[in-house]
Amino acid sequence: MKQGVLLFVLIHCLGCGHGQVSYSIPEEMPSGSLVGNIAQDLGLDIKRLKAGKARVFTGDQAEYIALDTSRGVLLIKERIDREALCDQMTPCALHFQIILQNPMELYSVTVEIMDINDNPPSFVKKDMKFEISENAAVGARFMLDLAMDQDVGINGLQSYSLNPTDNFQLNLKRQREGAKMVEMVLQKPLDREKQKEMVLVLTASDGGEPQMSGTLQVHVTVLDANDNAPVFTQQVYRVSASENSPKGTRLTTVSATDADDGSNSIVTYALSGSTAGIFDLFDINRHNGEIILTGDLDYERARNHEFYVEGKDEGGLSDSCKIIVDVVDVNDNSPIISIISKSSTIAEDAPSNTVIAMISVNDPDSDSNGQVSCSINENIPFAIKSTSNRFYSIVSDSDLDRETNAEYNITVTCSDEGVPSLSSRADLSLKITDVNDNAPVFEKSSYEASVLENNTPGLSIFTVTARDADWNQNARVSYILVESSDNGVTMSSYVSVNAESGVIHAVRSFDYEQIKSFTFHVKAQDGGSPPLSSNVSVKITIQDQNDNAPQVLYPVQTSGSLVAEIVPRSADVGYLVTKVVAVDVDSGQNAWLSYKLQKATDRALFEVGAQNGEIRTIRQVTDKDAVKQKLTVIVEDNGQPSRSATVNVNVALADSFPEVLSEFSDFTHDKEYNDNLTFYLVLALAVVSFLFIVSIIAILSVKCYRWRRERMFYKSNGHLPVIPYYPPLYADVGGTGTLQHMHNYEVYRTTDSRKSCLKYGRPGSESIVSLDNTGTLQPVHREKLITEDFDDEVSIFLIIHAVVLYIIMLLYPCFYKENVLSGSYSVEYIYIVCRMVQNCLKAQTCISYTALHGCKTMLGTKRHIFYLSRSSS
Repeated sequence: MKQGVLLFVLIHCLGCGHGQVSYSIPEEMPSGSLVGNIAQDLGLDIKRLKAGKARVFTGDQAEYIALDTSRGVLLIKERIDREALCDQMTPCALHFQIILQNPMELYSVTVEIMDINDNPPSFVKKDMKFEISENAAVGARFMLDLAMDQDVGINGLQSYSLNPTDNFQLNLKRQREGAKMVEMVLQKPLDREKQKEMVLVLTASDGGEPQMSGTLQVHVTVLDANDNAPVFTQQVYRVSASENSPKGTRLTTVSATDADDGSNSIVTYALSGSTAGIFDLFDINRHNGEIILTGDLDYERARNHEFYVEGKDEGGLSDSCKIIVDVVDVNDNSPIISIISKSSTIAEDAPSNTVIAMISVNDPDSDSNGQVSCSINENIPFAIKSTSNRFYSIVSDSDLDRETNAEYNITVTCSDEGVPSLSSRADLSLKITDVNDNAPVFEKSSYEASVLENNTPGLSIFTVTARDADWNQNARVSYILVESSDNGVTMSSYVSVNAESGVIHAVRSFDYEQIKSFTFHVKAQDGGSPPLSSNVSVKITIQDQNDNAPQVLYPVQTSGSLVAEIVPRSADVGYLVTKVVAVDVDSGQNAWLSYKLQKATDRALFEVGAQNGEIRTIRQVTDKDAVKQKLTVIVEDNGQPSRSATVNVNVALADSFPEVLSEFSDFTHDKEYNDNLTFYLVLALAVVSFLFIVSIIAILSVKCYRWRRERMFYKSNGHLPVIPYYPPLYADVGGTGTLQHMHNYEVYRTTDSRKSCLKYGRPGSESIVSLDNTGTLQPVHREKLITEDFDDEVSIFLIIHAVVLYIIMLLYPCFYKENVLSGSYSVEYIYIVCRMVQNCLKAQTCISYTALHGCKTMLGTKRHIFYLSRSSS
């Protein structure tokens, strides 16, 4: 038997085109037997089978074939019985698919199961009994039961034999449908007196190797004469019945007649037991031949049923007819949906037509009842496509966005075309995996916040917040300070940003008086790869605190000198004595200043404007009022708490300067200091004078040299081209320069001749150089150029001289050991310099009253300032 099976194994690849492979194997092969090299036949690499997780998909059928991915071969998983799998259907084949992942691929495989001779022919009954009249005519036919062989082809039933053959001979009759009918034909008349009973053996043999057979005993009882057998009106009865017809349905009625009379003409009907399962489906009324349905018809199991009906009279003679019941299909099966492969996730940036699932659909009904169409639910970015007969793929057909829909429930509905239509559903759940396609977005387009000055370093100012529509790591936002600078100061020295929370901290303590506000940018960056980011502008405004007291600009307070305001005794009520000028570097109400008179020699004589700081008389000055008046003014801001500063104002009530000197003559100075000061000033003036003389000699030498060159120029008759020369003081006519070249000094004369002062005026003029028609400089302009050139160099010298004098004036505070130039120009300082020059040169120069009045006006007051000292001559 084993050798026969091995010789019958015909494994061959019938076709490998279009992803389909066919094999042929015998049935009953042991588990683990080789079916075929699927990898070689499909042209696939073993690595592809492993990487693609190749597997066998059989749908709802049992798995008889297994795939060995390590070798790329198909193996028998369990023993295959062709008869149990396909019954009498030929050819018998297994249909399944090989599924690969990444990417998804599907290959159809057909394995034809070849029959082996493993089933002998068999009869339903073990024996048959016939009662035959002895006068039965030669040639009378007696129908025998057919044997059943589950094998097919050459292994199926091939022949019958009957033994002994003394009276009967076996006759095989083929029908038009290809079925056989076995009859026992009487060849020799029977003689009841010689042999009342006889036993015949009917042997059915197949054509397998080795040959197998089955037997049926035929018992013949010889009766007395009944020489007419029943005859059916039709040899074949064909009827149609719908599947699922109710039990008890009348299918048809057979009829047979017998020419005999009496009891020999009575015919009874019975079903032939030649076909298995017939008695479970049909029954016949033995008296009237009516065939009744007793079981359930199923078109999907058998499309027709064939069986025989025997009609027998009382004399034992019989006839038979064939019954064919065609089963009509009805739409009683819904489509069967099988999920071959599916993906539970898909990236949101997956391209269109990405396969997410593969399904197979089967409807066992026929014709339109088995025609199936599938669809999926609407308003989702997926589509279903038919790849081949009964196979579908679900693919993406538009862009996916996880932030819009993170999960889809896909419902596949498959409906047949029957009436009424039947359908089935399958649900798939698909999650969209995130891709870093969204940058963080701040809650505001820009931020503004404020912080009080003098804050503690590390103070939390406020928080910026950004949201990222992505998920997980792609949505994790980090905050970064974008490095920039403001007036050379980097933003990182001002603030810092917490990378996790976005809290902005102050790195340093801010001072409103140094910085009012600053703007920087914060970048929000997600954790994707590559990361995405966005920036936002943040403006921090420093709020002022009242941390600065008012500063008095005027009058200037000195320690070694005295500043006094002179008020004539003829002053009227409301006379402006002076004005206290103060500033507060704070802002807002912290810089609103108010002035109050704190102390005064005579409170009834002066008052201070609360808003403007103007000191005015509130009554007429009398002779009884003291010459020397001292006022203390307090300046307060409007902050909380308030800060203040005080200033002392000295007022002299006098009509003449000597009267003031006599009143303020108690101030003393160090004699040694005055001597040293005079020595240094004389030395400085001597040096300056020496430099002045040297400069004059140098200028005259240069002018002589240039005069000689001009004389030589005259002798050339003016025909040489002259390059225009622009003197140093040349100015453009349009006055496009930022400063006009002019200095104005005017002479002011007051009513007091001692207080006169000279002002020298030099209007700005235009220097124009013209050339004659020959391109040479005209003589008049040559002379003017020489004169202007000389004047310009003298002017340069005078400017240098003035600069040297200014340096000496700057050195004076060092000698005097007091900075009198703080804040703005000090008129007192100018006055003392002039007095020292007067002492050194023994000149009778004075400072005009009007000039001092102009200087005082610059400082915000309308009165005269005198600097009084004992060193005055």
